[in-house]
Amino acid sequence: MIANHPEREQFRLENVLFALGNPLRLAMVKRLADGSELSCNALRPEDVAKSTMTHHWRVLRDSGVVWQRPQGRENMISLRREDLDACFPGLLDTLLQAMQKEG
Repeated sequence: MIANHPEREQFRLENVLFALGNPLRLAMVKRLADGSELSCNALRPEDVAKSTMTHHWRVLRDSGVVWQRPQGRENMISLRREDLDACFPGLLDTLLQAMQKEG
């Protein structure tokens, strides 16, 4: 069972920035930035334990950065781009552009 996702009105900038402040979570956001929906397994680097990833997905979900929905034995994850852009205009675009410059 997936916990509730926050409503757009419940988004807090400090929670979103905390979620995006981790390199692993930031890499997941970058992979989802094209609008794709990926399984948890597809997003998990081989060298990271599933339990560790569960924590990172929870942080992203609870902050409002991603949607997480069950599909069979997997959870599918997608970026809440529209909601984030409505609450914090330009934040994701700026972040993704900065990541592109870095490498």
